[in-house]
Amino acid sequence: MIAPQRVNVDGRTRTLTLEWDDTHAQTLAHALLRAECPCAACRRVKLGGKQNVHVPHDVAVIDVQPMGYGVQIAFSDGHAQGIYPWAFLRTLDAHEEAEKRPA
Repeated sequence: MIAPQRVNVDGRTRTLTLEWDDTHAQTLAHALLRAECPCAACRRVKLGGKQNVHVPHDVAVIDVQPMGYGVQIAFSDGHAQGIYPWAFLRTLDAHEEAEKRPA
């Protein structure tokens, strides 16, 4: 998957916006990104089925580093192991929309 044209971190709204080539703009909450971290430690917690990844309510993205096929994101809670591939980030758009819908 091709990288977005632009990546913007908004500390005030705690969102990460990705602007893709197909003119689609995707805005993801920092808390969602932290909860969906694809690193081995977070995946182990999720696969264990007994608990969710702990995400502080005020978690924020403090750094984003390009990694070619995605980005490495560092969070205010000290977590910085996850590398988020572009294709994975694109799928989070649908996940976040589903969470916004009333039950």
